[in-house]
Amino acid sequence: MLPAPSTYSRRYDRHSSTLIDWKFLVSRSRATNLAVIGLSATLILSVLLNIRHLLFSNPSVQVWRKRILAAENHIPGSLTNTITRDGTMSHITHLVMVAGHAVWRGCDPANRLDEGDWLLEERQKGGGNVEAFFNHIKRGAEIIVADPNSLLIFSGGQTRPSSLTTEAQSYHRLAIESHLLGRPGLTNDTSPSNRVFSENYALDSYQNLLFSLARFREVTGSYPARITVVGFGMKKQRFEELHRRAIRWPKQRFHYIGIDVKGDTSASYQGEAVYGFTPYSRDIYGCHDELLAKRRRRNPFHTFHPYHVSAPEMADLIEWCPEGKRNMLFSGPLPWDYL
Repeated sequence: MLPAPSTYSRRYDRHSSTLIDWKFLVSRSRATNLAVIGLSATLILSVLLNIRHLLFSNPSVQVWRKRILAAENHIPGSLTNTITRDGTMSHITHLVMVAGHAVWRGCDPANRLDEGDWLLEERQKGGGNVEAFFNHIKRGAEIIVADPNSLLIFSGGQTRPSSLTTEAQSYHRLAIESHLLGRPGLTNDTSPSNRVFSENYALDSYQNLLFSLARFREVTGSYPARITVVGFGMKKQRFEELHRRAIRWPKQRFHYIGIDVKGDTSASYQGEAVYGFTPYSRDIYGCHDELLAKRRRRNPFHTFHPYHVSAPEMADLIEWCPEGKRNMLFSGPLPWDYL
């Protein structure tokens, strides 16, 4: 047997050895716990400081807030004095938008399916389009009758050179004269007819969505929590995948109801893919080349929208038109980021 090294002690006390080991382990545990607590406190402090920086120190947010206050404080009194905000719209959280496609110029709603009572583009004649237009109006009305927290906006500008009426106004008038919004003459605050408005400046489907949000802000003083769009089924993909994404509206708070013409719609869906979805997929804000030219053609009376003043929170989004990468999404703050 080899001798033990001189540095090794053969004496062994079970009790003292156990005590020494226990103290050693406890001291290590305390050090570890203190380290964990210290790291956790540092992490929490870091998170809180980052949140504070995001909410109170982010220059873009601060500039945005200052611009809102400045814009609202400088709206001429001759404009604000004509508007009464008495809280009757404070419960409205649901925007229902029906996009216009033509102008109804008739006098008798019983003849609403007569194409002679509509100003139509050549491609809209025949095929039951006017019936689909009315079904869009009817579905929008049904939604707000069932939901007292909703606001219906018909959207569409003064697009026809031969008419001084906007698409939205004609849809609104047809809804009233068809008694879709309750009995005429009702004045109580909960009447559906008091929750229907026209947005009279949109020149295409992207502006239908964008400007309806601004119009909602004009009417209620706030922004909606959710959006329902009523239109052609063939445009569902365009609205859900392109227009909604362009304004960065949350997918879970967006609903599209598609109502097509009766019969074979294959040609319509093919046309939408070529002339609707594809151009917007290349130019998501519709502010270049063919889509911009289409807006100009649809504005024969050279009208301007008022939403820079009435919805100042949206001004930068409204003006966003990326060069180069035409699908680059707007990255600035938006009101619905904070809803």
